Amino acid sequence: MTDGNGGDDRCLLYLVTPPAFDPGTFAGDLAAALDAGPVGAVQLRLKDVSGDDVRRAAEALLPLCRDRGVPLIMNDHPTLAVETDCDGVHVGQGDTPYKEARKIVGADRVVGVTCHASRHLAMEAAEAGADYVAFGAFFPTGTKEVVHQAEIDILRWWSELFVVPCVAIGGITADNCAPLVAAGADFLAVVSGVWQHPDGPAAAVRTFNKVIAETPRD
Repeated sequence: MTDGNGGDDRCLLYLVTPPAFDPGTFAGDLAAALDAGPVGAVQLRLKDVSGDDVRRAAEALLPLCRDRGVPLIMNDHPTLAVETDCDGVHVGQGDTPYKEARKIVGADRVVGVTCHASRHLAMEAAEAGADYVAFGAFFPTGTKEVVHQAEIDILRWWSELFVVPCVAIGGITADNCAPLVAAGADFLAVVSGVWQHPDGPAAAVRTFNKVIAETPRD
């Protein structure tokens, strides 16, 4: 994952898998999405499943991502991320602490950190060496319970002051993402906005990228 402020200023999609899926079936959806346009990263996020289920999913998805040069980031499980040779790990505030996750995955893998709506948590994560910080939720979402509501201004503040990329997450669709892009989001983390799109994931990726390309930065 590249620094959106230090290089190409283009915002990129960060596809997050559904919380439950069949790897064999979902692989086709993921391939279609990745082939439809630029994607900055994919996060493997499975909840309430065994480590073996996570391993099987990683084994199915990693080749698709590698063939297309897209990093696969594992949610929550730094040890499994190393075992399955994923490109990094994403940790929440209630998961493995950043410093421990970094020790497990090493310096060459990505470590991203959920910071909710907290400027303090984001600055702490960036100073510790996180590769990106994630803010949200910006909109209502059915993927998980929204406890922290983020305001769009936090993206503008972050992008003006820091070079560590920021990810916007939470209920993001092609219809509501333009203000996040304009405010400086480096990545848009999207779940149902892609996988539950009425015209399929490929159409969703094309639509998102069209909106991103047509939205000027503030």
